[in-house]
Amino acid sequence: MLYWLTEFSDGGDFFNLFRYITFRSGGAFFTALVFGFLFGRPLINLLRTKQKHGQPIRDDGPENHLASKAGTPTMGGVLILGALVTASLLWARLDIGYVWMVLFVTVAFGLIGFMDDYKKVTSNSHSGVSGRMRLIAGFAIATVAGIWATWMHPPDLQNQLAIPVVSLLWNIGIFFVPFTMIVIVGAANAVNLTDGLDGLAIMPVMIAAGSLGVIAYAVGRTDFTEYLGINYVPGTGEILVFVSALIGGGLGFLWYNAPPAAVFMGDTGSLALGGALGAVAVATKHEIVLAIIGGLFVVEALSVIIQVGYFKITGNRVFLMAPIHHHFEKKGWAEPQIVIRFWIISLILALVGLATLKVR
Repeated sequence: MLYWLTEFSDGGDFFNLFRYITFRSGGAFFTALVFGFLFGRPLINLLRTKQKHGQPIRDDGPENHLASKAGTPTMGGVLILGALVTASLLWARLDIGYVWMVLFVTVAFGLIGFMDDYKKVTSNSHSGVSGRMRLIAGFAIATVAGIWATWMHPPDLQNQLAIPVVSLLWNIGIFFVPFTMIVIVGAANAVNLTDGLDGLAIMPVMIAAGSLGVIAYAVGRTDFTEYLGINYVPGTGEILVFVSALIGGGLGFLWYNAPPAAVFMGDTGSLALGGALGAVAVATKHEIVLAIIGGLFVVEALSVIIQVGYFKITGNRVFLMAPIHHHFEKKGWAEPQIVIRFWIISLILALVGLATLKVR
């Protein structure tokens, strides 16, 4: 919205700053951060008042969670979404379709998570919206996003899957939209599975988002794409503003979610943020790189798939508990130890993913 102030610029005044994505990205970051600091405590107090028992804790989870996390309110993802949407609408160019696409996916998955959280807290049960309904709604949203992104991509990139490092485009035709659906829904649910310890999911999400923001800015500039030998996708640079708002809102939330958490993001936040990562990857045509940058989320999801599949076949378990962060809890690792080590792994994977921009 503030971009339109450039209409009053003669090219050499303050208003000219709003032409620059980097300036508006900084503005979005600080706007979202201040939003989080201003509204975090009032929101937490409101959630505590409305949620008499806080987020229901699973009986089959780690034993220490029943004592340490009982009574903590959930749905804190509302804070992140509020900061993210407000800052994005204020600082991003609203004539760029990719901005609306990623916002659509983020808010829509946030609504799914909100309904799931609401059902849990009102029924005081860990059973929310059924998994089948969540998947149906998620795939419906991802279908719209996949078609939307394909329509916005340049003709020479439509239905093309970009293979990193080797700079290869693979035309997968009618399978491109189903592929993007899997990417978006998979990312949303992988982040949701990771969100099991105080601060565990939000920092890796911000690290992954920051990396994807760098990629979005690069693929949206012809000079960068020519130098790096990657595909040019006009308009995607504006996604950096969205990503900056996400990071600002995430930091504002982390202030209250650092151990011991005053509020959980809940499915409201985890599904929304995971969907956002998937949507940005689809927009920038870096879906495969997302699997590297978000490798921690992939491992968390795979640990659940392996555990369930192996148990159905053999009746035995591979891990002491899944997702895998609970496995390490069972082995005696302290919660901060797990969280910080997983943050370190996320940072390493993000750097590896960014390296694919140049290693080709």
